Amino acid sequence: MIRTATPPLQHPLSHIADNSRLRLFSGSANVALSQEVARYLGMDLGPMVRKRFADGEIYVQIQESIRGCDVYLMQPSCYPVNDHLMELLIMVDACRRASARQITAVIPYYGYARADRKTAGRESITAKLVANLITEAGASRVLAMDLHSAQIQGYFDIPFDHVYGLPVILDYLLSKNLDDLVVVSPDVGGVARARAFAKKLNDAPLAIIDKRRQAHNVAEVLNVIGDVEGKTAILVDDMIDTAGTICEGARLLRDSGARQIYACATHAVFSPPAVERLAAGIFEEVIVTNTIPVPEEKQFAQLTVLSVANLLGEAIWRIHEDSSVSSMFR
Repeated sequence: MIRTATPPLQHPLSHIADNSRLRLFSGSANVALSQEVARYLGMDLGPMVRKRFADGEIYVQIQESIRGCDVYLMQPSCYPVNDHLMELLIMVDACRRASARQITAVIPYYGYARADRKTAGRESITAKLVANLITEAGASRVLAMDLHSAQIQGYFDIPFDHVYGLPVILDYLLSKNLDDLVVVSPDVGGVARARAFAKKLNDAPLAIIDKRRQAHNVAEVLNVIGDVEGKTAILVDDMIDTAGTICEGARLLRDSGARQIYACATHAVFSPPAVERLAAGIFEEVIVTNTIPVPEEKQFAQLTVLSVANLLGEAIWRIHEDSSVSSMFR
């Protein structure tokens, strides 16, 4: 049974501030989240036609005037990634041709982010390729959440706002009053993320899982660096894809004496066989956010889905009002 966070509240100033030039549109990837963000901002989603031709081509038409408006297009590039990415590009192009003043691509989950550098010869850097596509389509700015690596911001030659979903998870964990905590990074690459999380979780100690990846979506876990015996371990990552890494890490933590194990990630990609692995009883709870929709067939008893609508809505409001976004996380 899935558990979700409380529905978002309306922005405290949305009923008096001038939002006549603010427009919010949603792609098909996560309409529910877009509706929550719109409710927080005290507005409705803009009317738009989305359909496909017989050969699968995507058609988009904005059905109201957006001339001179600040337009925000919400679309995570989740499964099916190529379709949702192409839909976003077409939405951006449609808004550019409709004379929008500024077009912000709001991408709660940025797909193709794992190939962010060349690790072998003759590879594509798809994170940079997608950045080029979004920019060339006509986006003026990008708002994204919990990138796989922060360096992706530098792939854009337009303003980029990077917000974090882990504070939502942090607040939820603090409300549970767990004791004797240790925050665990599932690999060396996630140490900075785990360290920042541990500091805000009452300065909890940190442990690291030493991992050697043999191939894409295949990982061999070797050992735990740090003390986890008798503790409640909080495994923190940006995404859960096939869940191989996080589940192998959890088993190693059990073998090392961890008393309880919680898995936390912003993006619930949940590619097969993730659900079977996560529902196998290794974790007390698997905590994710709704940046990616979790359909009924991917839900299981230990799953908790928290809403990031308030956070994204506040970021959109601050961008529109030309105020600080980074101060939300201080």
